[in-house]
Amino acid sequence: MSLVLGLDVSTTATKAVLMDEGGEVRAVGASEYPYETPRALWSEQDPALWWDATQAAIGAALEGARVDGDAVVAVGLTGQMHGLVALDAEDRVLRPAILWNDQRTGAECDRIRELVGRERLIAITGNDALPGFTAPKILWVRDHEPEVWTRIAHVLLPKDLVRLRLTGERAVDRADGAGTILFDLAARDWSAEILDALGIDPGWLPTTFEGPAVTGSITEDAAELTGLRAGTPVVAGGGDQAAAAVGVGSVEPGVSSLSLGTSGVVFTTTEDPTVEPQGRLHAFCHSVPERWHLMGVMLSAAGSLRWYRDALAPGVGFDDLVGEAAAVPAGCGGLLFLPYLTGERTPHPDPLARAAFVGLTVSHTRAELTRAVLEGVAFGLRDSLELLRGIGVEPPGEIRATGGGIRSALWRQILADVLGAAIVTTSTAEGAAQGAATLAAVGAGWFESVQDACRALVRVGDPTQPSPDAGAYVEAYARYRELYPALAPTFHALGD
Repeated sequence: MSLVLGLDVSTTATKAVLMDEGGEVRAVGASEYPYETPRALWSEQDPALWWDATQAAIGAALEGARVDGDAVVAVGLTGQMHGLVALDAEDRVLRPAILWNDQRTGAECDRIRELVGRERLIAITGNDALPGFTAPKILWVRDHEPEVWTRIAHVLLPKDLVRLRLTGERAVDRADGAGTILFDLAARDWSAEILDALGIDPGWLPTTFEGPAVTGSITEDAAELTGLRAGTPVVAGGGDQAAAAVGVGSVEPGVSSLSLGTSGVVFTTTEDPTVEPQGRLHAFCHSVPERWHLMGVMLSAAGSLRWYRDALAPGVGFDDLVGEAAAVPAGCGGLLFLPYLTGERTPHPDPLARAAFVGLTVSHTRAELTRAVLEGVAFGLRDSLELLRGIGVEPPGEIRATGGGIRSALWRQILADVLGAAIVTTSTAEGAAQGAATLAAVGAGWFESVQDACRALVRVGDPTQPSPDAGAYVEAYARYRELYPALAPTFHALGD
């Protein structure tokens, strides 16, 4: 039996997925770890945790499949995007990694806009400067930790430190590289203009590769630690969102995807480097060669429902909560929920945005509150579709959906009604890791292209079509759109 291995180095765990030539997942191994918040707005992690967890996850997956490392013919990598891993000349980690959800770099984002020009920055990189991205983190180290800055010889993204430990090679896929905002989006490589403007040494940055390209092979040392065979090829892979899109087959224009996890993501593939002029949508390279993607990100999607349950209905099961909401008519009797519990990125890149219930009366019960949360998240995701329409990218009539929230039939129906599209689930159970395994399958020669691999491996379920309730959401969504502009001054005053 020949297998490919997908590794997902996420924020809270590393997962290893073994997949066979028919697309069946034969085994999964995972190892969890924490991250730290040493100060308000900070989010950091010890990179040694990723390598330790990688070894444990691979071992667990091999044991689960009852195979040894010789069965694995290629490895693909994915993981959390935008993090900063600073290394010295001996590839030693200089400080804890600064993660994607770190919010300390507001001043550095302003400085990037001053040095490059906001319009020029968006034109080159496809994105405005936001605290989550890598570039402002690099400038923060320069401004606040000069003793670290003077010792930097290499900069990597989180999953690519694992690549270095596996292969001895420093490399990055172009999807993850674009998420640093140090990339020339159209050229699919590092931007000399951006690096020069920011004073970042291009020698610090790794070589870039397309997603299924081989970047190195398992070393003897890594083989001994992981159980993999020395010489096994390791492909570039992709950042977690691009890899997850591969996992569900969103690799060509006309096939969009939606992720309803803690955060919410709307993802659309493009043939050209299309940019939203104000940078409200993220424009990155895809992990598919010569493809790009546009992505809208809301920070609290299914996370909103979890907060609501934990804060207002502790001990109640999600199924019970959602079951109550199913009896409530669409629109919740005029109740709206604004899901900005942790600030927002799309369409309002505002860390001071806040959540709110609007329209509460004594007639509203827990069931209406619950449904308002489900509808508010759907409205937030629709904002991304409206931005796509605004730049001429018409979303398709079918959206492939993943994430824990999609297990709810009611939430799928609300999404179909609010988004005006059929919501389709797929055979992909392991998200980004399965996408990384698919890229490895292409790198191993099982398929000629990523598109061919997805056509062969991804199976879709029955669609959830829009219902007559869709009409009830037209006015409700219009009212929802009015809330942020009206409340933003209050949000900012409270935040200050």
